[in-house]
Amino acid sequence: MADLPFRRDLSPRRALDGILVVNKPTAWTSHDVVAKIRNFFRLTKLGHAGTLDPIATGVLVLLAGRATKLAEQLLADDKEYRFTIRFGITTDSQDISGKILREEPAPTPRPLAEIEAILPRFRGELLQIPPMFSAVKIDGVRLYKLGRKGTEVAREPRRILIKTLEVQSFAWPCLTLRAVCSKGTYIRTICHDIGAALGPGGCMDSLERLRSGSYTIGQACTMEELLALTPEAFQARLMPLPAMAAARPSHGFSSAPRE
Repeated sequence: MADLPFRRDLSPRRALDGILVVNKPTAWTSHDVVAKIRNFFRLTKLGHAGTLDPIATGVLVLLAGRATKLAEQLLADDKEYRFTIRFGITTDSQDISGKILREEPAPTPRPLAEIEAILPRFRGELLQIPPMFSAVKIDGVRLYKLGRKGTEVAREPRRILIKTLEVQSFAWPCLTLRAVCSKGTYIRTICHDIGAALGPGGCMDSLERLRSGSYTIGQACTMEELLALTPEAFQARLMPLPAMAAARPSHGFSSAPRE
């Protein structure tokens, strides 16, 4: 994690209510962000509405105080992502941070038309098998704990909805796409499956969440910006509860299972 400010503050914790959109930096876990802000501003209760992997950046919706009761509703909203696939590399985690299982140092270039011909397979309602490096539980055990041991177990496919999947840029061996999808969708798995369908394999090289429900990257504060605020200025940045409830449209795909 970046070397961000440390405030030694032994004042009583504050019970604030509201919502805050953070642009999560890479290499931070969602828990890292929550813990840093909760302790820095001495908050009694702070959670989030949808985990991002450490490799990912972008919209992380934080919920303070009574706003944590909205977590389940916000988790049900759809998400929008911009992500890059790197072809020619397959990893155990399905992203570039994982152990390389297969690599073609110079994969034969494929034309964009060939790739675009594959994309319709990944739009609409799909059955997706969760990756081994995920928080899904099997027999009470998180899959990522098994994955770290090199153990692979059978996983039941889960129904997801890919509303939008479109090309943003292309420079072989990398392809950047934008997706709008239901909760429970693993973008890493989409990257892996597109790579497998094309032939040389592929993994997720980068991921940015652009939107979570009605909360967008344009509303997001960086960690540096937040930690430069006084406690009073931080409190002023929180969206009040009535505004949150009124502004939240329903984007969810209700029949998709939760993570």
